[in-house]
Amino acid sequence: MSRGMSDRPVIAGIALCGIAAAALPGCGGGGGYGGGSGSGSGGGGGGYGGNPMTTVMFTSPTQASTINLGQAVKLAWTSTYATSCSAAASSMIGGAFTGTQALSGEATVAPTGTGSVTYTLTCNGAGGMAKATSPAVTVNPSILSALATAKITTIGSTIDPIEKGSNPYGLTIAPMTAGLITQGDLVICNFNDGATNTQGLGTTIVGLHPMAGAKPYRIAQSPNLQGCNALAMLPDDSIAAAAYGANKNSLVTASGVVNSPFAADAFHEPWGEAYAAAHGQDAAALYVSNVDSGTIDRISLSGDTQSAFTEIATGFCGSGVPGAIFAPSGLTYDASIDTLYIVDTSSNSVVAFANVSSIGADGVVVNGQCTAVAAPPTAAPTFSGPSASSARVIAHGSPFIAPISAALLSNGDLIVGNGDINIAAGQMPNLAVEISPVLPGGFVGQAVQLDTSGTAGALFGIAATVDGQGNQVVYFNDDNTSTAMMVVAPAP
Repeated sequence: MSRGMSDRPVIAGIALCGIAAAALPGCGGGGGYGGGSGSGSGGGGGGYGGNPMTTVMFTSPTQASTINLGQAVKLAWTSTYATSCSAAASSMIGGAFTGTQALSGEATVAPTGTGSVTYTLTCNGAGGMAKATSPAVTVNPSILSALATAKITTIGSTIDPIEKGSNPYGLTIAPMTAGLITQGDLVICNFNDGATNTQGLGTTIVGLHPMAGAKPYRIAQSPNLQGCNALAMLPDDSIAAAAYGANKNSLVTASGVVNSPFAADAFHEPWGEAYAAAHGQDAAALYVSNVDSGTIDRISLSGDTQSAFTEIATGFCGSGVPGAIFAPSGLTYDASIDTLYIVDTSSNSVVAFANVSSIGADGVVVNGQCTAVAAPPTAAPTFSGPSASSARVIAHGSPFIAPISAALLSNGDLIVGNGDINIAAGQMPNLAVEISPVLPGGFVGQAVQLDTSGTAGALFGIAATVDGQGNQVVYFNDDNTSTAMMVVAPAP
């Protein structure tokens, strides 16, 4: 779902700000409040002692709004003849809109709980005091909390019908109908081969129609796909496949032809993949993470042809062997704010790169503190380099247990799945977590267990979309059973 900086919807006078709002001043377009009961100026007559009357108002429409926990609101206000202004929220869930504020300005505020809240500005000047109160904001529970009570549906087996490869890792959703693939199909690659069931030797990509009881159909099989673990699809249904074992990043046509247009690029055990549409003057691109080098690469594209190759980040920690790899993974791109998210398995963190299309060669140097890489978790990373200000950790620590996969939800939050590598006794396996880039600390509500078998390590690939009724749909691979699953959160 695209929510561009200039066309982000203003609902009920509040600009809904999703990914990386705290790192991007001016998140959202238009936004704020206006008029309404209590907004506008206070005082009366011509002000005190003949001084001009102090006024303050929230700007823009006046309707009330409803959001999910984890989203933010953007407040915008103006005042006249004021010398000081202070803010307050009607409820403790209001977030950080308190205390002294600019005489006119904007603030992005993330409510910290569910319920209803209004925001008030009180401004003072020689002409008296004025007060403005926003319309109420209703904060509903998070998307993940709705998924927690929803039925999980089995779509079908992901086992290749010919070679019998299994253990599904990469998962993406087809953007159009082309070749073998129908729009909306799940496209999945298998990490294990069929002959020996060895992790990292899988060579197959299969498709599934997104309905219960679907049967897998083969899209491609090739040694160039060995150890396929992450997928991203281009607008023409070409499939970019990160192949750890083959040390390649292949491009598979919708008819199943495996090509190597990026053969000249230096990959180092590719482990994550994300597609980014063209952004402003920046070309469309593929982002690829690597285990051995701990780097993030950008492949700039003209159609399906590479126009440039740039290593934009170094220093993530990478270690382990197939079945227990700690490395930057789960690459997820939010086109609305040009932000790339990286799931840092080694440090139990999610990292955001804001304005990622503008990050140049080695623009972010990650201090992964990899001295503990032989026995993760490592410490939360810090950042240096020319684009260090673009990078930040948005969530770190428990309930992450070697997180490994992610997808973008409709409200701009992320759903992140645990890999459960080295899970300790007593820890709950197969948890999915909702992460907000604007909520302090990042974690939204409670984690949800998506596989209740008790066997850890069921989750890898996750993909999300919205159906025709506005419901949030999440697909995930269950590695324990080599099946693709679906869970739907009803629209509020």
